[in-house]
Amino acid sequence: MGAAAVMAGAPAAGARSGPDDGRLRSALEEVHRAGMVGIDAAVRAGGREWRGASGVADLATGRPLRPGTRHRVGSITKTFTAAAILQQVEKGRVRLDAPIGRYLPDVVPGERGRKITVRMLLNHTSGLSEYLLAAFPSLAGFPSLPDMSAKSLDDNRFRRFRPEELIKMGLALPAKEPGSLPGVYSNTNYLILGLLLEKVTGAKAEDYITEHVIRRAGLRHTTLPAGPRIKGPHPRMYEAMHGLLDPPRDYSVYDPSWVGVGASLVSTVEDLNRFYSALLGGRIVSRASLARMQRTVPVSTQVYEDTIEYGLGLRKVTIPGCGTFWGHDGTMWGAGALSLTRADGARQMSQAINLMRWNTLDASGEPRPHPIDKALSAFQRQALCT
Repeated sequence: MGAAAVMAGAPAAGARSGPDDGRLRSALEEVHRAGMVGIDAAVRAGGREWRGASGVADLATGRPLRPGTRHRVGSITKTFTAAAILQQVEKGRVRLDAPIGRYLPDVVPGERGRKITVRMLLNHTSGLSEYLLAAFPSLAGFPSLPDMSAKSLDDNRFRRFRPEELIKMGLALPAKEPGSLPGVYSNTNYLILGLLLEKVTGAKAEDYITEHVIRRAGLRHTTLPAGPRIKGPHPRMYEAMHGLLDPPRDYSVYDPSWVGVGASLVSTVEDLNRFYSALLGGRIVSRASLARMQRTVPVSTQVYEDTIEYGLGLRKVTIPGCGTFWGHDGTMWGAGALSLTRADGARQMSQAINLMRWNTLDASGEPRPHPIDKALSAFQRQALCT
């Protein structure tokens, strides 16, 4: 799905070479006290690793959230898909600046197929709109939600979408001129890339990514699920829909085909750190391909008109006085995740939460500040910068 909030502001003074266990634990618990149902995190710094979790995995039973839990990590999936595409570039099967119509003339036909390149799909400068606005009618005015319900979320809980069906929805919506800046973050781009991957490899996109990205990175608890239920220990995932769902509703059982290879990954925070270490260390794609992935452009997110620095499936986050970080973030119904690795590889943090859209909205449709926001930012500062 769309990009999630990432910490802002300067770090606390007194940078350390390794994680401070006590301060990290205290900051993590403060996120739960601020209202987050549960948070799971992994931090690596100074050659040391720290794992922690706070809160509950199930509000009904009070089951505590434990480290090692599997989570839906949303658009972090895009980095995996982008890496798979870059592998095909290295093999000569795909050219970044070739028009997508050369490979998929029936998927993106006509002039748009001739103008939109593979690179534009990867960095969200294709101009194509977000199909979610058509697939989930109650989101058409998101975040204002004009029908004041989550009916389309519930109606589609077990619906099996085909990528071609969703792409067609996105293509039918108004679009910007291909290549114009800022780009527009859109899951439509990555579903098209999934079909491209299948065209040039002859394998299902999920299968190729599993074999050549997930396994190459040595990930043991990361999957691209084929159905609505997560295998292995995982929390309930609570969606508040900006106060429209009160109490928040559990969407941990939900067919992820509505996001496919754009956002359906299930992983652990430890696996996410391991993946970005492998990618940024040149073990998933070549150093030349990694350099291409790290060439960023401004991209507008789906919600609240934030602009981010986006490469080919990678976000660049600069924290004043702390450094430059690479990674991604993502949301699903009831679930959110963020994974950042410092440019020198020496500092990492991955976090996963099981409550989303906790902020209520003001009269203009903007989110009101919530204690969770401040507590999450403080934890991220502690993990990455102190």
